Amino acid sequence: MAKTFFRPQRFLRRTQFLLFPLTAAYLMAGSLLLLQRSRLVLQQGFRRTSSNQAPPVADALLSAGNTESKPMQRSHLTPKLLESMESLHGPTPDQKHGPKWLMSRNSELRQLRRRWFLRFINEQESMQAPGAKVLKHTAPNKGTYIGCFADDSRERILKGAVFYDLRKMTISHCQEACAERAYTYAGLEYGAECYCGNRLPLTMAKQEECNNECKGEKGTICGGVNRLSVYRVEEPRAASKRRQNIIYRGCFRVPENLTNTLPASLIHSNLTVEMCSEFCSRKEFPLAVIGGLECHCGFPTARFRLHNSSDRALCRTNVSSSPQVPIKEDYRSVYQTPVQDTRCTDRIFLPTKSKAFVALSSFPGAGNTWARHLIEHATGIYTGSYYFDGTLYNKGFKGEKDHWRSRRTICVKTHESGKKEIEMFDSAILLIRNPYKSLIAEFNRKCAGHLGYATDRNWKSKEWPEFVTSYASWWASHVLDWLKYGKQLLVIHYEDLKHSLLPKLKEMVAFLNMTVTEDRLFCVENNQDGNFKRSGSRQKGFEPFTQEMKDLIDKNIMTVDKALRERNFTGLPQEYLPR
Repeated sequence: MAKTFFRPQRFLRRTQFLLFPLTAAYLMAGSLLLLQRSRLVLQQGFRRTSSNQAPPVADALLSAGNTESKPMQRSHLTPKLLESMESLHGPTPDQKHGPKWLMSRNSELRQLRRRWFLRFINEQESMQAPGAKVLKHTAPNKGTYIGCFADDSRERILKGAVFYDLRKMTISHCQEACAERAYTYAGLEYGAECYCGNRLPLTMAKQEECNNECKGEKGTICGGVNRLSVYRVEEPRAASKRRQNIIYRGCFRVPENLTNTLPASLIHSNLTVEMCSEFCSRKEFPLAVIGGLECHCGFPTARFRLHNSSDRALCRTNVSSSPQVPIKEDYRSVYQTPVQDTRCTDRIFLPTKSKAFVALSSFPGAGNTWARHLIEHATGIYTGSYYFDGTLYNKGFKGEKDHWRSRRTICVKTHESGKKEIEMFDSAILLIRNPYKSLIAEFNRKCAGHLGYATDRNWKSKEWPEFVTSYASWWASHVLDWLKYGKQLLVIHYEDLKHSLLPKLKEMVAFLNMTVTEDRLFCVENNQDGNFKRSGSRQKGFEPFTQEMKDLIDKNIMTVDKALRERNFTGLPQEYLPR
């Protein structure tokens, strides 16, 4: 009797064991058959097209995958091609059966398969029909295309201003950005990077080496791998922008031997501010210094710091109408030209992995992005981030795309405050800002992005008191956790960094075991604002903090101040204390 039941049981076990490999083999055979049929259809489509005409397969399939594309021309399609496309589309609505979640999942899988197949089609098209896709080096009503040039990332010629945009970079966008800053040439690279300058690169490259399509403009070329598509920007627009971007820095007493400090000069009988600024911009100098008929160009240096300006009247009265007549007291008017001080703009990743894993930690809204800008320009090394912010990457923070544990960056931005997250780092720069200002800055960012402002409606909504209740306690716990678990800390107060930029920046650079030249520090000071400074302080017609909010924030301020002093750090600045 036992043997009677044992034989069916053994058969069922063997069947179950064989079921999985048989199913896998069946699926693999089906996939290979689909791929073989797709290749066959593709080859037939290519044979039926003329040598001067692009095959219609890719266009047809793109139309199947994208409802916004042009309608298909079915007169070009063979029955087998239509059959293949129907297999890509999946079953018709009357053929679909099963629960909604299963139908949705099947739809996602079909979309993934379709995208993979379209990528395969495009690769085959580029290999078998190289003349089918014509990319343009021009944009309508824009500057003149000069050519394709080799680029050296270690010693760039076009380095006056740099922009990135992984999604929307176009030829026009790059040209306008360079023209606005009074640069003559705009160069595009890797399909997403824009470089500006007033001198052409030295080495021409083959035209076909500039082959990367612009990320934001299909059918146009934006350079290649270490290759620049260079344009001369449109002159009328550039000239109008130049006048708008000249900034008066003040009236300063200049050194005795002015030509040694400011190397480029111009003498003109009808000298104007615009004329001097344009001359200095062409020479790629950020300062235009005017006195009488003389125009001098240069950089801020130890001999010409631009720290203490004088009464503007001194520059009007102590000016000679002739360069041969000496000026009693040499005061000159100083203007900031539209071009950028480039002595500190070159940045790289660390060539070897850093031995110390350093955090740049702060509460959100405490100026972490600004501190990263200062550190990168002072050290010449990119900073990293625990997060990925595409907006920051597009503005030049290339470390955003690098893995935060790569150790190729000088330090890593983080807002985390847990024990585990803190103990991962060997040391940290702890950046602290007045919680009232931090809360406002972070709320603005949440409502309107890095450079925008929250509206009155946002401030008066229930979201604002909930935000303060939650984030005020986080401001305190963030500092307390880093004081408790941090291994080696340098505490920097945002307000001290603003008031004493160079001394505090030197302190931060020394903590990072880096040395920096004085000229580079002056360059940082000249470019200290960066790309993420909100324009002005928008005044609100009401007090955003209620008395209940102030009581909560002031209590946290006192707690943090006490904890800092217990760890032998300087307490919070006086302006933080209860108001």
